[in-house]
Amino acid sequence: MLTPDATAEQAQALRHSLGMDKPVIEQYGIYLLNLLHLNFGVSLRYGEHTLQLIIERMPATIQLAGAALLFSLVVAIPAGIISAIKRGTVIEKGIMSLIVFGQSMPVFWVGIVLVLLFSVHWRIFPTGGIGGFSHIVLPAFALGIHLLALVARLLRASLIEALDSDYIRTARAKGLVAVVVISKHALRNCLLPIITIVGLEIGSLLGGSVVTETVFAWPGVGQLLVQSIYNRDYPLVQGAIIILAAIFVLVNLIVDICYSLVDPRIQYK
Repeated sequence: MLTPDATAEQAQALRHSLGMDKPVIEQYGIYLLNLLHLNFGVSLRYGEHTLQLIIERMPATIQLAGAALLFSLVVAIPAGIISAIKRGTVIEKGIMSLIVFGQSMPVFWVGIVLVLLFSVHWRIFPTGGIGGFSHIVLPAFALGIHLLALVARLLRASLIEALDSDYIRTARAKGLVAVVVISKHALRNCLLPIITIVGLEIGSLLGGSVVTETVFAWPGVGQLLVQSIYNRDYPLVQGAIIILAAIFVLVNLIVDICYSLVDPRIQYK
């Protein structure tokens, strides 16, 4: 912010403008008061309001996290159902082997391998950046594979327990077809743990976006956060972390509200 040949008066003026000449407790109180007014300070690197910079990048992060969530659920739910129905067979063992393998791979390694194979070697997808559908396929896969494996394993375990319950035997005794028994009776009772784990994993999606956006040059809040750390742009780092944490809390609040919609037995007073 100052040139190497800056005078002591200029350094003192900068400290005063940043409020760094006040006691630490007073600085902290001023910072908390500014947060109540959504004032996260000014970026040391860009010279713009921190909140404005985060808002500009937030749509890209939400798009990536939403695509990863959609991909993981679309694949995980059928995989969990099939592995529960076909338990003890080669099909179940194959699905579970792939799921365990996917869950054990770190996001950054998956991202690098995907770029090397599908972008550099086979040239099917672009190496990075934001654009059309082809740009989001690889980042969404890399970010969502861990949630995919987690949901599939949890759904399989919950569905196996539900299929062995008395009410499922009663439904089968009434002559209901397997599709109705699973979709209307068994699967609905397995949704609560799935909703819980998805809500908790939103934090992992937001945290994983930092690595994923860096690997795929995705212009979101995660990439902005990494750049801010390199630039020692502390107001921007603090603002990005607070916003991501607030989104995580909000999502979990929505998840709690969804409990009563899925299971009428749960009522909030």
